[in-house]
Amino acid sequence: MKLHHRREFIGDVARGMLIAGMGPTLAGELGLSTAFADQGPELLEFGALRPLVTLMQEKTPDKLQSELIGKLKSGSVSLRQLVAAASLANAETFGGEDYVGFHTEMALLPSLHLAKQLPEKEQPLPVLKVLYRNATRIQQYGGATKKTLRPIHGSTDSERGNGKILRRATRAADMAKAERLFSNISNISLEDAYNQLQYIVQDEMNVHRFVLAHRAWGLIDIVGNEHAHTLLRQSVRFCVKAERNRIDNNRPEPGIRRLLPKILDNHNLIGRKLGLRQPDDAWLDEMIHIIYNAGKERATDAVGAALAEGIAPEVVGEAISLAANQLALRQRGGRTHGASQGVHGSDAINAWRNMVKVTNQRNTVCGLLVATYHTAEYSSNKDFKDAPFPHVAHLEQIKARDPEALLKATESAIRENNQSRAAAAIHLYGELGHPSKPVFDLMLKYAISEDGRLHAEKYYHTVVEEFASTRPAYRWRQLVALARVTASAYGFTVDDRPGYRAPGYEDACRLLQA
Repeated sequence: MKLHHRREFIGDVARGMLIAGMGPTLAGELGLSTAFADQGPELLEFGALRPLVTLMQEKTPDKLQSELIGKLKSGSVSLRQLVAAASLANAETFGGEDYVGFHTEMALLPSLHLAKQLPEKEQPLPVLKVLYRNATRIQQYGGATKKTLRPIHGSTDSERGNGKILRRATRAADMAKAERLFSNISNISLEDAYNQLQYIVQDEMNVHRFVLAHRAWGLIDIVGNEHAHTLLRQSVRFCVKAERNRIDNNRPEPGIRRLLPKILDNHNLIGRKLGLRQPDDAWLDEMIHIIYNAGKERATDAVGAALAEGIAPEVVGEAISLAANQLALRQRGGRTHGASQGVHGSDAINAWRNMVKVTNQRNTVCGLLVATYHTAEYSSNKDFKDAPFPHVAHLEQIKARDPEALLKATESAIRENNQSRAAAAIHLYGELGHPSKPVFDLMLKYAISEDGRLHAEKYYHTVVEEFASTRPAYRWRQLVALARVTASAYGFTVDDRPGYRAPGYEDACRLLQA
């Protein structure tokens, strides 16, 4: 986040001119690197966290887990410090460009939230689970020798930039320029950098670009503002790489690029003071139906109209969230955990509902429009047109009404991978007015022990937040979906081999008891 010295810039320019004059081949033979823009030999500056970051990059997962548990027991590190170091180790290694890598980065903050809900002795478990995954992937990627992120040199004041210019460089798939532009944007203010970053996050439909940007912002509170650029630049690299893949594979530009400006203009949304209207349940039902059934362009236009009419953004977000929840409740058969449309749709709107709380008016509006388009794009699939879980036949199979008996039936259904029975039991539990905490406690146990195709802890935390921000008449739909997804995930590895806990989980349980 610091400005680079003018002397460094002049040195880079001089070296660039020399290389340009002699040609890259001769320059390479003489040992002059052409990669001075973003591939310098230096390491990123992590201060006091560097030794712990390096440890996480060097150690194999089993050895790392044992050593970290020892440090936790001695009190030499905290879970918060472990999450901070892991997030930087992940960012430096993968730079937002590896599938398992960025999924792991996105799981770190939820794992810390999960830890806070456990008894003190068990609190390390969800964090250690994600750290084990992090170490495994870092070793597969090259260990301590692999550094995707390096210090950025060659930035100039004349390339100050803004979100539109950053978006232009991203659409051109110009990694070096996008990196330089964002580095200069970040030198102005953290809040401004995040607002300008939204221009490229909103530019394509991909849940990972949404959630990565959201979780990076949250992790800044853990690692400190001095490391904010390291976390946020992962989103820049993710978006540039996605654009390069689109261009190389001759895919058309995403429809949102044409539709978003049109809706903003048609409803005069930019600069408009957003309203505070709190409509009734009938309005909410209608908006959920429109978002889920009207098609992505009509649904997005309807949300634009609602914002123009003064409906509070929080209520609009609630409608989108409940529409995304329908994806999890309506999916026809198959495994519903992990990279399913229901989990992805719910995680995506959860990310947007959080991001619009910390961005400006323009990005609040655009974020909700993009979230609508994303949800409606999923719901057009014919496999999501059945009635939502639980069906009447599922409910008739549940005879219990006592809360403990219903929770026991739910747990039995989870262990049998019986999605319909788990959903029905929790639906009845909520309908009878029983408290939600015992349900969350039950689901938490499996969010920690199961892998869920890299999504267990993230989706659990999504449901925690969406349940809290949804009006009482609708909020139990979120927990019913979580019950279904948890039953789907139980006992399966990332590649759907049955009979396994999350890697490292059982060893962590044993080591914590020692």
